[in-house]
This record gives sequence, C-alpha cells and structure tokens, in this order.
Amino acid sequence: MPSGLTHDAITFLLAAPAAAVAFAVTNSAWASGVVAVAFVFGGLMFGPDLDTVSKQYSRWSIFRVLWLPYRKFFKHRSRYTHGLALGALIRTVYLMGVITLVALVIALAWTGISGGAIPDVGDFRHAWQIVSYSVKEYLGENFLILCFAGMWFGGASHSITDLVVTYMKTGRVEKFL
Repeated sequence: MPSGLTHDAITFLLAAPAAAVAFAVTNSAWASGVVAVAFVFGGLMFGPDLDTVSKQYSRWSIFRVLWLPYRKFFKHRSRYTHGLALGALIRTVYLMGVITLVALVIALAWTGISGGAIPDVGDFRHAWQIVSYSVKEYLGENFLILCFAGMWFGGASHSITDLVVTYMKTGRVEKFL
C-alpha cells in the first residue's frame, strides 16, 4: 500500500489533469478551478483513509473527533470507504449528518440558555435549503455538483492507487470496488 506521502504526491500531480478535463467538459475556468480545489481537498482531507488513523484523519486537527464514529463503524479498505461507487457519497452524507447533529446540539444549548423555542426537523431542513439556495445564487448552479465530482475523483485516485499497488504486490485485486 502506498504511503501517505505517495498519495499526496499523486493527488497534486492529478489535480491539473482533473482541472483540464473539467475545462474541456464545461469550457469554464471557474468550474475547472472548483473541480481542481475539490480534487485536492478530496485527496488530502476527504479521502478513503478517514476510516483509520492516517494523514487524512490527522489533518482534521481538533475536528478529527467528528470522524471517530465513522472509523468505528467502517472496516478499513471496505467497499464503503474505498469503493469507487460508494466511498465519497457515504463520506459526504456522513459529514452532512454530523454537521446537522452538531448544529442541533448548539441550537439546543442556545435555546436552553436563551429560553427560545426548540428547533424541529423542519427548521434544519429549512436551514439546509437556505445554504443550498445561497450556494447556487453566489457560487453557481452547478457548484455543489462540481465540488462533489472533484472530491469523488480525488478519493477515487486514492482507491485506484491502492488497488494498483495491491495488484502489483499480490497479483490479485481486492473486492472493494
């Protein structure tokens, strides 16, 4: 399995080709830049190795505690963390869920202090709708799709590198695709 340094180098090397492909598809420098930045984020901070103590996990610094349940729930190099089809999607949904739970705890603490009304599920749905609307309004209609695509390809480059090195060392492909 490649080292964290090797994965980082591959991420940086592939960011420019990812941006070039995005530009070829969208003919937009903005979209190309978004994909490139998301690709680097996906490779360095949001990749498959968040299921173990790794460079990606350590880079979250004080926020790495958010990934503890993820690490406990998923087996390392499973199709749910390293899989091309599910890996980035599960991490995205997980992080959105964690952010929502943290917001809920903060809102409940605030209502306890201020004596306000306790928020319900509709309040959080409305808050996510406002975030979505604001992102589309100020960053573009396809910003979230471009971000997800970049993060997906950044994580996929990690998984594919693991797959290739495993094949080179053992002559077989593991079943995490």
